[in-house]
Amino acid sequence: MGTNVRGRWLWRWRRNPLKRRSDVVEAWVVLVTGLVMVVGGPAAGVATGDAVADGLRQERADRHRVPAVLMENAPAALPAADGTDTARVRAEVRWTAPDGVVHTGMARVDEGKRAGTATTVWTDERGRLVADPPTERQAATRATLAGASASAGVCLVSLAGRGVVRWRLDRGREREWERAWAEVGPRWTRRHT
Repeated sequence: MGTNVRGRWLWRWRRNPLKRRSDVVEAWVVLVTGLVMVVGGPAAGVATGDAVADGLRQERADRHRVPAVLMENAPAALPAADGTDTARVRAEVRWTAPDGVVHTGMARVDEGKRAGTATTVWTDERGRLVADPPTERQAATRATLAGASASAGVCLVSLAGRGVVRWRLDRGREREWERAWAEVGPRWTRRHT
């Protein structure tokens, strides 16, 4: 049985007087597609995951926690559409930038805090408010998902390319078959009628 299975997988590579050029092209396309999926997919996934992780790591490094004071009472958090409660709401805060200038703006703070309460906000290098950076766990999840998506994308594109090439080869084989039959068919039907 092992030889039979191997024979089915390698039939396009064996010498055969009936082997067409399109069979050889298809064999190479299958081989290249397999290599792209086995080598290119994981390589794209790792490269994309590393790039996303590096970007998120840089984002975390560029953002700084700064003490701030609430300028208004923080409202209660509303449940999200999925029923979860984030416990973080937007409220006006005041903070001092690295250059000593006092700023005010809207930032995400814990719900229910009263005006005048100390809190922390995230700022960039210029002291402007920015969104909270992703946690290490969130960054790892995003990098993993990006890598998996890139890997799957490479595999899907290579399979789609293989499908297009095979479709074109099949159309060419059909045309060859029709030409051959147009040549041989009339001779064959005259002898047997």
